[in-house]
Amino acid sequence: MSPVSSPKYLIIIAGPTAVGKTAVAIEVAKYFHTDIVSADSRQLFKELSIGVARPSEAELAEVKHHFIANKSIDEYISAGEYQREVMDLLHELYATKDIVVLCGGTGFYINALLYGLDKIPDIDPAVRALLNRECELHGLVPLQQRLKELDETSYHSIDVQNTQRVIRALEVCIGTGMPFSAFKTRQAVSPLEAAGIIPVKIALNMPKEQLHQRINERVDTMMEAGFLEEAKSVYAYKSHNALQTVGYKELFDFVEGKCTLEEAVSLIKLHTRQYAKRQLTFFNKNDDYHWFHPSEIPQLLQFLKETIR
Repeated sequence: MSPVSSPKYLIIIAGPTAVGKTAVAIEVAKYFHTDIVSADSRQLFKELSIGVARPSEAELAEVKHHFIANKSIDEYISAGEYQREVMDLLHELYATKDIVVLCGGTGFYINALLYGLDKIPDIDPAVRALLNRECELHGLVPLQQRLKELDETSYHSIDVQNTQRVIRALEVCIGTGMPFSAFKTRQAVSPLEAAGIIPVKIALNMPKEQLHQRINERVDTMMEAGFLEEAKSVYAYKSHNALQTVGYKELFDFVEGKCTLEEAVSLIKLHTRQYAKRQLTFFNKNDDYHWFHPSEIPQLLQFLKETIR
């Protein structure tokens, strides 16, 4: 993608799950008369809606959204593929716009655009399929232990409660014969910088008690909206990467008789709160995010007007 001819801005709206990113992104996009590109690794699957808190039809009608329900659950979408497809899309959008909004909580996707990705050789898909099968049969703990043996650096640096991260690190170790950490050189090229796109990094947060209440209420609303039925409808795909995520895993355990529905819902709330904490830790590692409470729309818009000249 060649550099754009005039200053182009990508307003990134990040933050933990349930904080209210979609509503804020819509207000920002409406103000600047532009589109929203999703940076959510689950909302892009067309078969998943309730459990991934996909924007409502009314919200999708307010502003043009991209990378929402545009992939099938049986497709594996790597951060590299996401990066390439989004950069191609941005090139198209910037032909008629100077500003685009990127909204989501998948930090790995956002960082792929901001900082690029390390060069890792292609791995035989059979390796990932085998690891997914092992995880399905024996759980995550044996895979965590195997990663610790093969690459202790990665074991201590990645989120080892995230099944996809553990399997990704392991498949690289097994497929290349080298530690996954050996490829993390941080010498990758920023796709945005190479294209002449200026990122404006916004993160949303609120007091912990308020966020936890929103998470608990959201889970209750999801269950009332039919989340269990949605989980049952994709149960046949439960070993796929798209479903190695909070909410679906707990409901699959209920379907298999491993817990009661009440226990599953309680665990969804707990694990979602833990996930939100990990997201906040991830975004806090970047000291150039500008933080706002989601209710501070006027202050946020004023900041953006002063930043984007």
